[in-house]
Amino acid sequence: MQLPATRLLFLLAFLGCAAIIGFALYLEHSVGLVPCPLCHVQRFAVLLFAVVCLLATVHNPARLGQRIYGLLAMLAAGFGIATAGRQIWLQGLPEDQLPACLPPFEFMLEAFPLQEIISKMLHGTADCAEVNWTLLGLNIAELSMLSFIAMLIFGLFVVLRKAKG
Repeated sequence: MQLPATRLLFLLAFLGCAAIIGFALYLEHSVGLVPCPLCHVQRFAVLLFAVVCLLATVHNPARLGQRIYGLLAMLAAGFGIATAGRQIWLQGLPEDQLPACLPPFEFMLEAFPLQEIISKMLHGTADCAEVNWTLLGLNIAELSMLSFIAMLIFGLFVVLRKAKG
């Protein structure tokens, strides 16, 4: 059995990311779930992974380029794993140990320097510990973690696979 071309794999990974973002937007706009700061950071990680996959699809590089794109994809997935892991950890904390909630993002943009906003968003808040929706017994952070693990495995596969267009 012959494996598909790497270009096709990167395209499929990009389309998978588009489906993840589409589902996140559906949950936000149709179901009414308000994303917490770590949810926004995880969306950013999915978008980073998607951009790497789209660039690899358009570029269609030789073997070295494929490995570089695979490593970049693994970095984006690792970032997503770290943020999803942080959210899962926050969800396990007792209520009295949770960090305070943040003001609205628009207010933070006006009142805080960018470095402080990024720091606050990466640490998460009590909002990040709320579980408002599940699928098959898994909450959104756990589903995100599984998605990022799949992305990491994809990147590793691309890096380790034998040369194929």
